[in-house]
Amino acid sequence: MTVGLVTQRFRLDLAYDGTDFKGWAVQPRRRTVQGVVEAALERITGEVAAVTVAGRTDAGVHARGQVCHVDLTMVAQAKVTGQAPRPVEVALLARLAGVLPPDVTVSQASLMPPGFDARFSALWRRYCYRIVDQTSAVDPLRRRYEWRSPRALELRPMAAAARRLLGEHDFAAFCRAREGASTVRTLQGLEVDRVEPGRIEIWVQADAFCHHMVRAISGALVAVGRGQVDALWVAQTLAAGQREPAVTVLPARGLTLEKVAYPALEQMAAQAAKSRVKRGKPNAEAEQP
Repeated sequence: MTVGLVTQRFRLDLAYDGTDFKGWAVQPRRRTVQGVVEAALERITGEVAAVTVAGRTDAGVHARGQVCHVDLTMVAQAKVTGQAPRPVEVALLARLAGVLPPDVTVSQASLMPPGFDARFSALWRRYCYRIVDQTSAVDPLRRRYEWRSPRALELRPMAAAARRLLGEHDFAAFCRAREGASTVRTLQGLEVDRVEPGRIEIWVQADAFCHHMVRAISGALVAVGRGQVDALWVAQTLAAGQREPAVTVLPARGLTLEKVAYPALEQMAAQAAKSRVKRGKPNAEAEQP
């Protein structure tokens, strides 16, 4: 972004196949989704413009409903529209479609109020982890988007374990810790469903996620489905409040960010302010002497 110039904020809804990316965030000499999107924006605007994303995805993780925002100067907007008499959002969408690679697409561009923040204004994120657990169901055309379990899984105990994880908890047992970051999250939904013979989907929804959380929870549920542990073990692991080495983080290829939800436009700024408040452990006040 060019310092000192008036800008407007735009929301970009995008999807990508994460197979050939080293995750979302920019890294030196590595192909990342953020790097590709920012390079495309610089190409069509002539200015360096940093994007802020709703949720950073790891290397190999896919997205169908990712959201990011970017601030564009009026000069940049004029270059995007050129001489064509069309809204800048329409021109931005068309120009991005012309320069982005085939494994990234922007489905919508929207002018947003200044209080909107793709990350902090979000109400929740929803992911799906896809598993194939029968040899007869293996489809080579889906191999980039689902993980193959070497053994069949029992859904009933997996669902029982999932119910024990719902609500606000410290999910440190299922997260890769980051210094100074809270691991308290509110898990709003966790469903395990056999969508067809040999194929399982784990749907996870929360206000936010910490690093590896979805893949670690999915790994714990798979262990239950195999009969290696029971639902009580999952609850005890959660209650321990520290990283559990026995929890397997499943491979990235099975995971897709499906949707990010936001409040009404007039509530965007308030939601962003609320989300920026660092959360303590659940019931922390009640535990004070």
